[in-house]
Amino acid sequence: MIFTETELSGAFIIDVDRLSDERGFFARSWCEDEFAAHGILMPPLQANVSSNPRKGTLRGMHFQLPPHEETKLVRCTQGAIYDVIVDLREESPTYGQWLGVELTASSFRMLFVPGRFAHGFLTLTDNTDVCYQVSAKYAPGAERGLRWNDPAINIQWPFEPTLVSEKDSKHPDFQLLVPEIQVEARLVD
Repeated sequence: MIFTETELSGAFIIDVDRLSDERGFFARSWCEDEFAAHGILMPPLQANVSSNPRKGTLRGMHFQLPPHEETKLVRCTQGAIYDVIVDLREESPTYGQWLGVELTASSFRMLFVPGRFAHGFLTLTDNTDVCYQVSAKYAPGAERGLRWNDPAINIQWPFEPTLVSEKDSKHPDFQLLVPEIQVEARLVD
């Protein structure tokens, strides 16, 4: 696997290293040792699939509060997405900054999302499926979200979404979210 660290510390774009022949190619999409060599200790505890029939569907921006924070390994298995993460680690020099990466089924590219990051995506084609391995089990009481179009974060989506759930439309802005994250983090300490 080929790991490329992004400008958001701890987040990686991961490309498969293809061994090709007349049959096609073979590549690893997960190797505990290779991930550990890049400081990623992520034993997957849950795997999720998101199926999205319509281009322009937006899901996000989601995260879980500590101690239930999730690291994710995201891959588009059909179609294409614009995958976005936001650093919510208050001690990080990139706190509040975002990164967007296009993931397509044909590229086999993956995005590793560290814990304490918000995550979401916009489908770029009809009939798009996304699979991700997650380091923590879903904890409904720890589930939170960040508004996908918050001007304080200013995510540059490739186009305006055509379908956003009511739940995702009602997530709070980053400034309103910050005190809750800080309070929850202190409760965990």
